[in-house]
Amino acid sequence: MTLLLTVLGAMLCSLMASSEVAPQADINLQAMAGKWYLIGFATNAQWFINRKASMKMGTATFTPNADGDLELSYASLNTDGSCWRMNNLAKKTSVPGKFTYTSERWGNENDMRMVDVKYDEYALIHTIKSKAGVLTAVNKLYGRGKDLSAELQEKFRQLSLETGILAENIVFLPKNAECPAA
Repeated sequence: MTLLLTVLGAMLCSLMASSEVAPQADINLQAMAGKWYLIGFATNAQWFINRKASMKMGTATFTPNADGDLELSYASLNTDGSCWRMNNLAKKTSVPGKFTYTSERWGNENDMRMVDVKYDEYALIHTIKSKAGVLTAVNKLYGRGKDLSAELQEKFRQLSLETGILAENIVFLPKNAECPAA
């Protein structure tokens, strides 16, 4: 019982820390537009723990629209040559750099924050996912190219640890061929 309470307390603290992650104040959505490579991924979600060894680098395309919302398109090439794709429309909030969306694929609510962005190099994105009362933090490190410096990888690792993600659940994805255009 003590162990269970300790684990639950740690999870609650990590989610409280997660909810306090502020987005970068001066986000320029037009500069975010275009293709990004998913280089780092971190979460304590059980599905990830079970699949992290088989995950590979994919691509994301961010497309801002006239309303200030952001269309998100993800694609990753599977080992059998097929492509895994997902699209979402992230709605702007009253806080610049913070968006919300419901995943059509997974049915979870997402609170996404663009934590740190250098538009021609990298983007650190923190998302709190909620489904059936369960909250999960997910951090992603994107790059304009397939390689990022050790310093940026460490910055991502630190953000992940600060938001309660276990060190063993912080991964840098192996390079992968890209999906053909849809």
